[in-house]
Amino acid sequence: MIDFRKVIRSFRFAGQGILDLFRFENNAKVHLLIAGLVVAAGLYLQLNRTEWAIILTQVGLVWAAEAFNTAIEKLCDFVSPGRHPQIKAIKDLSSGAVLILAITAVVVGLIILGGRLLDIISLGNQ
Repeated sequence: MIDFRKVIRSFRFAGQGILDLFRFENNAKVHLLIAGLVVAAGLYLQLNRTEWAIILTQVGLVWAAEAFNTAIEKLCDFVSPGRHPQIKAIKDLSSGAVLILAITAVVVGLIILGGRLLDIISLGNQ
């Protein structure tokens, strides 16, 4: 039998983690701001369902990567508060993963939003 109280409690913990991510982590705030701008641009450009699905997936991937990166960094700081070359390598790899996803998200955004802008410009020139 499913214990719904445990499920609800675990959702509450997860929700607190999301709130803490955007409340305390500067890079997550930057990603949140950019996501807001992308959503505003998508609304203005009237993206279709498929384009929204792709854009929102990219946003979610970047946010999730930022959350994993933050968790890894906090764990590293807890395990090894001082400087250590292996901890530095772990943190660099983790933040590099976020950068890879962020760059990919920018490229996807340029393809979708840029394509829409080009369509609007070309219709205006006819």
